[in-house]
Amino acid sequence: MEKKDSVEEKGKEEEEEEEEQVVNPWEVSAKDGGKIDYDKLIDKFGCQRLDQSLIDRVQRLTGRPPHVFLRRGVFFAHRDFNEILDAYERGDKFYLYTGRGPSSEALHLGHLVPFMFTKYLQDAFKVPLVIQLTDDEKFLWKNLSLEESQRLARENAKDIIACGFDITKTFIFSDFDYVGGAFYKNMVKVAKCVTYNKVVGIFGFTGEDHIGKISFPPVQAVPSFPSSFPHLFPGKDNLRCLVPCAIDQDPYFRMTRDVAPRIGYQKPALIESSFFPALQGETGKMSASDPNSAIYVTDSAKDIKNKGSTPNTGIVIIAHEYDDFMGHMKSLGVTRA
Repeated sequence: MEKKDSVEEKGKEEEEEEEEQVVNPWEVSAKDGGKIDYDKLIDKFGCQRLDQSLIDRVQRLTGRPPHVFLRRGVFFAHRDFNEILDAYERGDKFYLYTGRGPSSEALHLGHLVPFMFTKYLQDAFKVPLVIQLTDDEKFLWKNLSLEESQRLARENAKDIIACGFDITKTFIFSDFDYVGGAFYKNMVKVAKCVTYNKVVGIFGFTGEDHIGKISFPPVQAVPSFPSSFPHLFPGKDNLRCLVPCAIDQDPYFRMTRDVAPRIGYQKPALIESSFFPALQGETGKMSASDPNSAIYVTDSAKDIKNKGSTPNTGIVIIAHEYDDFMGHMKSLGVTRA
């Protein structure tokens, strides 16, 4: 049984003082050189562990072997993924929603994890996909001009397209270009249901944060609702949505799930991944904010060699396809947290 995921119950959990680890959409770090404790995150956020029975069920329903990220536990937590599988088994469709906040010239390996897994889900379940480029978010949070954030969105879109999504079932949009109409109406509906105190409790905003940050969460919430895309899903307002994402994005969707029934929509389901470890170790995630922590898709062989002079074996365990190799690595004492 899923723990109650009301925003009010979880409101204070994002406060960072006295926390042993910090995990939110803008910062991921463990305390005193330790590793991220994912069991604590599950308890804190109120999501569920993705167990083997669900992984086996994916294989049974799709006829495809589980993705390596499922077999290795890279995607390890969920909200209502079982309900998505129930609906699919009944013959009901769903759609996928994932995204990218473009703050770098190119994607790094950590950015690729949700996109590679989302491609697997699209191919396995044969469902439509929407991909949000939050160029507005990066303009609000980073020291970027509006024009530069738009340019980075276009550059990142090239890397995303290269992942090989079904072009007949995929819609990629930037917020600066798309927000308006039905999408904006849903944003306003969400905004009206979330008090200032709630958004501060969820995201930890302070009196020093400008109102652009406080007003952003509905923008990331509403792609979870099919009516935000009337040209894609006309008359399908009850279509379920599955969001593959890293677990640091969970606060957005706890808020969304709290609001959805109040405005007549289905709660989005989530399937959540651990963090692709930084090159320096598993105390933090690979991040565009620290270029030396990451390997980018545009890095040369020389760049990769220089960055990988002290390789983090956690990356090998995540990335290597073959399970027998993983068994060999474990026999040598190499494991993943």
